[in-house]
Amino acid sequence: MLSSTGRSSTDTSEAPDAGKGADDQSLGDDGAGLGPFEGLEREIRLLIRRAQSSGTSIARRVHPELDASAYPLLAHIAERPGARGSDLATFFGVGRATVSRQLSRLVELGLVERTVDPEDSRGQRITLTPDGAERLDRARASRVAMLEGALATWETEDVAQLARLLNRYSADIVAWKQSGR
Repeated sequence: MLSSTGRSSTDTSEAPDAGKGADDQSLGDDGAGLGPFEGLEREIRLLIRRAQSSGTSIARRVHPELDASAYPLLAHIAERPGARGSDLATFFGVGRATVSRQLSRLVELGLVERTVDPEDSRGQRITLTPDGAERLDRARASRVAMLEGALATWETEDVAQLARLLNRYSADIVAWKQSGR
């Protein structure tokens, strides 16, 4: 059951401040006086920290032995079934060996399967197993419910605008990195 903070009343694995808003920092600083890019850096830093602190919890909802870094990989595979390992490495900005190790573990856990790429017999296509898809769907539903609870006072359009801006931010950061600047 979700509490008024949007967290499960039985979930104690997240950091104590994971449900606090940006203005609930230990220094009481709401970022006032910061320039727009300094304020953005601060909020992204806090967002990343909170995401990392809840990553293990969400991964455990998928599978008790799942590493926190594998949840985004699983979600990406669900969104793009048949992705190749090299595509995943490029998307996440990590080496092929890193992705290969993570995929091997996901195969061991029965969450993904590899099949021969029909366009290139040397390559493999990665998809979720039915069990992996079901487990990911349950974990994602739990996370969506948490967001709905935590942002219950927000207008729906504000939530949609935040999603659009975060998508734009991510796309622009990737494009900037790929440009070699």
